[in-house]
Amino acid sequence: MTHVVIAFHSGYGHTARQAQAVLDGALSNPGTTGRLLAVDKIVDADWDELKGADAIVFGSPTYMGGVSAPFKTFMDASSKPWYTRDWQNKVAGGFTTSASQSGDKLNTLIQLMVYANQHGMIWAGVNILPGNNSSTGSVDDLNRLGSFSGAMAQANADQGAEAMRDSDLETAKQYGKRIAEVATKLRA
Repeated sequence: MTHVVIAFHSGYGHTARQAQAVLDGALSNPGTTGRLLAVDKIVDADWDELKGADAIVFGSPTYMGGVSAPFKTFMDASSKPWYTRDWQNKVAGGFTTSASQSGDKLNTLIQLMVYANQHGMIWAGVNILPGNNSSTGSVDDLNRLGSFSGAMAQANADQGAEAMRDSDLETAKQYGKRIAEVATKLRA
C-alpha cells in the first residue's frame, strides 16, 4: 500500500477544496491510501503518520506572495523530522490557490519545493501540458494557469470555495494521481 498525506492550510476553504481534489486523485491510484492533514491542527500522532507516509503533498494559499503564516509555522515545527531525516526520499509535491491569476503563486510553489528539498524529498511536478494558452484555449482547460512546479488554482476573492473552477480542481485531482503513481513506482 502506498500512503499519501496531504498536509495543507486553508484560510477560507479554497485550498481545502483543492486539497480534497488532490486526495481524490491520489486515492484513484490502485492500492493507495491517504488523508488530509490540516497543519494548523497538527498533533503528535500526525508527525508519526507523516514519517510513515510514502508521499507528502504540501498545500497553502498564497498570501502576500508566499505560504500562509500557519503553514510557515508547520514548516518551522518540522525541524526535528528534518534533523532525523524522517522524510528523506519520500515523494513530495505542492499546490496553492490565490485570488489573482498570478498572485505570485509560483513563489509559493518554489517555497514548498525548497522546503521539500531541505528534507531530502523527491519533488514531482505537474505532467499536464498548459491549457488556455492559445486562441482555441479556454479557462475550462486543465492546467489553465500553466504550472509545471505544482498545481495552481485561482479563486475569486469575493466568492466562496464552492465557486472554484472545475478545471483547477480536476488539475489538482490529476496531480494527486501522479503523486501516488510516482510514490508507488518508487516503493516497488
